[in-house]
Amino acid sequence: MIETKPKKQAERALLIGLEQNGVSKWDLRDSMEELRELASSAGAEVVDTVTQKLPKPTAPFYIGKGKAEAIRDSVQSQRVTSVIFNDELSPAQGRNLENLLSRKVLDRTQLILDIFAQRARSREGRLQIELAQLQYLLPRLTRMWHHLSRQTGGIGTRGPGETQLEVDRRRVQERIARLERELEGVRKVRSVQRQGRKRHQWPVAAVVGYTNAGKSTLLNLMTGADVLAVDKLFATLDPTTRSFTLPNKQRVLLTDTVGFLRNLPHTLIESFKATLEEVSEADLLIHVVDLSHPRVDEQMIAVDSVIKELNAFGKQTLIVFNKIDLLENPDLASTYCRRFPGSVAISAKTGHGIDEFVDALQSALSAWRLRSHFRVPLSESNFIAEIHRVGHVLELRYENEYAVITAHVPPHLEQKLTGFIAR
Repeated sequence: MIETKPKKQAERALLIGLEQNGVSKWDLRDSMEELRELASSAGAEVVDTVTQKLPKPTAPFYIGKGKAEAIRDSVQSQRVTSVIFNDELSPAQGRNLENLLSRKVLDRTQLILDIFAQRARSREGRLQIELAQLQYLLPRLTRMWHHLSRQTGGIGTRGPGETQLEVDRRRVQERIARLERELEGVRKVRSVQRQGRKRHQWPVAAVVGYTNAGKSTLLNLMTGADVLAVDKLFATLDPTTRSFTLPNKQRVLLTDTVGFLRNLPHTLIESFKATLEEVSEADLLIHVVDLSHPRVDEQMIAVDSVIKELNAFGKQTLIVFNKIDLLENPDLASTYCRRFPGSVAISAKTGHGIDEFVDALQSALSAWRLRSHFRVPLSESNFIAEIHRVGHVLELRYENEYAVITAHVPPHLEQKLTGFIAR
């Protein structure tokens, strides 16, 4: 008789959110729904959702001791194994809640880190997520050993507790430094690859958007790439670049990037800089938007905010409203296209509107076939930086107090720099 291993049961999760001053019930409800999707993507079964209204989080238990004690009784009766908070907890709050609830306590950042850890496939992706996890752990390491020390110092404060803390902290710091060195090597490799693309003068379009907006589905449709495209948050983490030839025979490189999220943890943005540099170095951004989502405007704002943090603001952007096949009101697509001139509406799943998208992409990239020459005073360093950030610099040299730059730039930037055009 062959013994079969028992199927591992999914974790039973209780979700907790805080309605505090400045946060509307609608925003909280939407954020909690997103937390539910994140928990499900991580493999958890959501048992219940609890919200608490307070002016601001309390220092010891975040939601107040009374509410925390009430939740303690609830988690026992519902056989909850994990309690997940919608916001980031301080090390002290996390420790106090775990002691009180006798359950695993996670916050939103830890949940996202766990999903990233599950999805990472490449060596680069695993390095980046390990770095983010260690950076998150380091300040909490001190709290883990806090019970072995004394506040007053002196006699009784020395011993194995503090010794072990210092050992653990040093090991984590050493590992972080080693990961950062390895990722710096990844950045250099990517830089060499980008230089190779520039020699061919192929424009690069980075496909960006909120997680689960359909970026990978669009890339697969356009290029035949075999990127995982499923209805899950953060289904793909590792960037994929494929070439696509436009009807005018111009070749463009399309790069799929990790999906963005509202309040994306800063540690993730920092750790994934090697991957997200593809956004800041791209010639064009293709912003894929899930038009069927009820909070489409908020998701677009969230993506814009991450783009600014990546120092990619101001780049020429083609907005693509996706998932029009799921719209209950088909007129919504026309409304949004009028609001955002130059945008297109498609369904990457059915292929509807793809011809219009290809035409818009060709039109957006047509300017990259023309070279612009600028002579900018070194005192105007902000304009020089903008040419590097938004344009595609082909040649740079210095003549006395001027920077002489040859670059492909989008029309709006060339118009802005009319006074510096070299005749």
